Amino acid sequence: MDALPVAALRNRDRSRHAAPQVFEQLREMITSLTLAPGTVLNRLTLQQEFGLSSTPIRDALLRLQDDGLVEIFPQHATVVSPIDLTLAHQAHFLRRSLELEIVRSLALAPEPRLIARLQGFLAQQQALMEAEDFEAFAAADQAFHQHLYEAAQMYDLWTLVRSRSGHIDRLRRLHLPTPGKAQGIVQHHRLIVQAIADGEPEEAQRHLRDHLSGTLSHVDEIRAKYPGYVRG
Repeated sequence: MDALPVAALRNRDRSRHAAPQVFEQLREMITSLTLAPGTVLNRLTLQQEFGLSSTPIRDALLRLQDDGLVEIFPQHATVVSPIDLTLAHQAHFLRRSLELEIVRSLALAPEPRLIARLQGFLAQQQALMEAEDFEAFAAADQAFHQHLYEAAQMYDLWTLVRSRSGHIDRLRRLHLPTPGKAQGIVQHHRLIVQAIADGEPEEAQRHLRDHLSGTLSHVDEIRAKYPGYVRG
């Protein structure tokens, strides 16, 4: 495998256990497609790049295997897994179910400070979209949704959603550069925020449902453009 970004390695927090940080960094590289499906992860290379022993590397890879993001072939290789459509659909169902209730609850009791913060996210996303910085845009998109969970005091549910979203996140990342996709995301976010601000829970739910349905309806196009990346 290619060398890992040096900046990521330097950011390792020495006060925390190493394995979770290796897991988080590798997971981010997989979901952002820096490590594409089919990439071989050599354990010795990972040990050298992270400056760690075999144990934290093994533990991180086992967690990635539990999330379906890598396939471990004993005594042979560890490979970044293809995008599993079954797992992507399950993650989508979970996220949609939770977020429909979250935006409803926020719209039933709109708070001006929350609206102001969400509008700040919208401004950031607009700027990143115009700059065509899709990596930063994807992170800002996640931050917008995370803030909805936090505003509803559903912190642990965001952690649950993120732990299940590796496959759908990769589909979205492949779809994001498609002309009009980023603009659609910003527009949907804007409509969701407006519905919350106006105290219209049904409208907030309708716009959220439209927002989260986009990528899965384009699976055939994504599969044709990235053969070998998608399974199922």
